[in-house]
Amino acid sequence: MNRLSAVVFLAVFTLVGCHKKSDGPAPVAPSAAVAEPLLAHDVGNPAPPPEGATPLVQPDDETATTLALGPTATSFAALPRGEFNRLAAEQDLPLYWRVDADKDGALDPDELGVTWPGDWSAWLVDGKFTPQFAEAYGLLEVRARAKPADDSPEGKRRAAVLRELRQGRATLIWSDFEYLPVGEREFVRHMLNAAAGVETLFALQSGTAGFVPLLPPHRPSRALFHRNQTPWCTAPATEQDPDCNALPSRPRKLSGLYPEALQRDKEFCAKLDKLPNAAALMGPFTVVRGEPEHLVAVPYEKAWPVQMEAVSNELTAAADALVHEKVSEPALVAYLRAAAKAFIDGSWFAADEAWAKMESRSKWYVRVGPDETYHEPCARKAGFHVSFARVNQDAVAWQQMLEPLKGQLERALATLAGPPYKSAKPNFHLPDFIDIVLNAGDSRTALGATVGQSLPNWGPVADESRGRTVAMANLYTDIDSQAAFRTQVSSLFCKESAPWVPTDPESLVMTTVLHEAAHNLGPAHGYKVGGKVDDEVFGGPLAATLEELKAETAALYFADWLVAQGKLTPEKRDAGQAAGVAWAMGHIAQGMTTPSDKPKPYSQLSATQVGTLYDAKALTWHADTLAANDKDKGCFSLHRERVANAVLGLMTRVAQIKAQGDKAGAEQLLSPYVTEGNPFADLRAIIRERWLRVSKPSFVYAIRLK
Repeated sequence: MNRLSAVVFLAVFTLVGCHKKSDGPAPVAPSAAVAEPLLAHDVGNPAPPPEGATPLVQPDDETATTLALGPTATSFAALPRGEFNRLAAEQDLPLYWRVDADKDGALDPDELGVTWPGDWSAWLVDGKFTPQFAEAYGLLEVRARAKPADDSPEGKRRAAVLRELRQGRATLIWSDFEYLPVGEREFVRHMLNAAAGVETLFALQSGTAGFVPLLPPHRPSRALFHRNQTPWCTAPATEQDPDCNALPSRPRKLSGLYPEALQRDKEFCAKLDKLPNAAALMGPFTVVRGEPEHLVAVPYEKAWPVQMEAVSNELTAAADALVHEKVSEPALVAYLRAAAKAFIDGSWFAADEAWAKMESRSKWYVRVGPDETYHEPCARKAGFHVSFARVNQDAVAWQQMLEPLKGQLERALATLAGPPYKSAKPNFHLPDFIDIVLNAGDSRTALGATVGQSLPNWGPVADESRGRTVAMANLYTDIDSQAAFRTQVSSLFCKESAPWVPTDPESLVMTTVLHEAAHNLGPAHGYKVGGKVDDEVFGGPLAATLEELKAETAALYFADWLVAQGKLTPEKRDAGQAAGVAWAMGHIAQGMTTPSDKPKPYSQLSATQVGTLYDAKALTWHADTLAANDKDKGCFSLHRERVANAVLGLMTRVAQIKAQGDKAGAEQLLSPYVTEGNPFADLRAIIRERWLRVSKPSFVYAIRLK
C-alpha cells in the first residue's frame, strides 16, 4: 500500500542523519523490443527533423486564428524560469529549466533538463542548443502571447484542458548518471526502456492504449494525455467538467480490465463479487473477459503476451548488462531475472521472494510489476508500474535504531484492536530511504507522488510480513515545492499555529515511515475475519480507505507513544502532528469521490481525521480571525494538548472496526465527515478553495546518460 501526498511531511526522530539527494535524470528512447509507449508520441518526444522536414512549430488551427508564428529564438532570456517551465509543459515539450545557476535571467545549455522520454540529442549537442531547441523556444514565446480560446464547443474544450494543466506545476526529479560505469549506464538504459513498456501495459489496463492516433494537433491536449496517461481530466477543479478531455470526441471512461458491456452497470463490481467464480474473476493479476453471462479470468501474461514479453526482454537485458560488466549486484540481478520471468509466466510471488532479498544488498531500488489497485473502478486489480531509485545509504543508522521497537509497536496496536485480533510477531523490514529516479505506469501520477510504500500486497511475502517498506526522500524537497507549501499553510492556519508546521526536508520523514510500518502492524490487509480478508469483508474501496486510515492514524498515535518511550522529543512530535493535519488538508482539497462516484481513500481518511480533531476541539475554526498570510479571514488553530486523546480515540475505533470486520461501524465512522450536507462540509469547501490556489507538483524526470 502507498501513501500519496500533496506535501512531503514527516516528524523526524531526534537522531536522523542528513539525507543526501541525487543529482540527475535524462531519458533514452526505448529499444525496438518495446512497444511504443503511451507517452512517447511525436509531439512530446520529437527526434531531430531531417533536412527539409516539417518544422516543429506548426501553425495548428489554434495558432492560425490567434497569432502569426514568431521567428526562431536567438536568445533565451525572454521567458522567466517559471513561465518557461509552465509553457513547455503545456506545449508538450520535454524541456525543463532546472535552475538559473548564474542568475542572469537567461536559459543556458547546462541549465536545461530533457525530461523522459525525450531524446537529449534533439535539444543539446556538444553543450550547445540545437536549431530545434531555438525553434521550440520561439514557439513558447508565441504561446506566451496567445489569446484565450473562443466560445465554440472546441474552444470550451481547449480552455478546460488548460485549466486542467494549470492545476499542476511541472516539478523536476533530476539524476545525473554520466559518472556511472558502462555496465550500470546500460542497466539504466534498459530500465528506462522497460518503463516505457510498462506504460504501454498500464495504458491497456486503463483502456487508453488506442487513443494516441486520435489525439488532435492541439499541443495542450497532447500534453494532458501525456501527463495524465488518459484523455480524462483528474485535477480537482476540472475532473467533473464534461468539456475537459484531451479528445474532441470526449469518450466515456472505461477500464481495459473488464468488458465494456459489463461496465454499463454502475454496480458491476459488487455483482462480480457474488458470482460463483468471483475469486478468480477478482484476482489481482487477471483481466475479466467474455460476455456478462459467461465471464472468465485471463492472466495478464495471456491477455497481453507481446507487451509482456517486451518488458521481460528489457529486464533480462538490464540484468545481463550488470553481469557482463561485472558490476557487483547479485541480489539486483536475481530480482531482475525473476521479474522478467514473471512477465512471461505470471510468477509474481516468486519475483517477490527475490525482491524481498534485495533489501540493503543493492544501491539501487527497483520495483517493476503489478501492485496497487487504486487506479481501477473495483480497486481489486493490480496496476503495472515501475519505481526506479537509488537507495539512500544515510538511513541505515535510523533503521537500526527503530528495529528493536517493532514488537512493542505491534503489541500496542493489538491492545487497542482487542479480540478477536491477536498480536503477531512482526517480521517486516523497516523502511529504506530511496531517491527516486523515475516513476512509470501506475506510479507516475498526474499530480503529486507516492512518498511511502509497503509492498507486496498479496502472496507469501506479504502474508508473512516479509515485504519491504520505502520512504521517498527526494520528493517535494525542491525550493518551489517548499514555497508552495508555505503559501498553503499560511492561508489556512492562524498565526500561532502556522509556525508549527515544518517545511524543511530534514524534519519531514517520521510520519511517513510510521504510516508504512503500520501497514504491517495490527489487523492489516491479510488479516481474516470469519475466513475473509478485508477486501471481502468491507469491499475493495472501503477496505482500502480503512487500511490507509489505520496506517495514517497509527502514524500520529505512535508519535505520542514514542515520546512516552523517550525515543522522540515532544517538539518533533508536535511538528509531525501539525504537518499531518496539513497533509490531510491537502487531500481534503482533492474531493471525496471520483467523477464516477468512487471513494478516494486518502481524501476520505483525511476528512475523517481532521473532522475527528475538530469534534474533539483539538482543531478549532476562528471565523473572524485573519490567517497567517494576513489576507484570508478565518483560520484553524491546532491545540497540541488535545491532539493525543483525539488520536487515541480514533485509533482505537479504527483498529477495533478492522479487528471485528465491522462494516456498518466503518460506514458510520466515515459518513459524518465525507458526505455532502454535513456540518463539516462547509469547512471542507474552505480548505479546498484555499489549498487549490497553488498548483500541485506534477513530477517529471530527467536522467542524463552519456
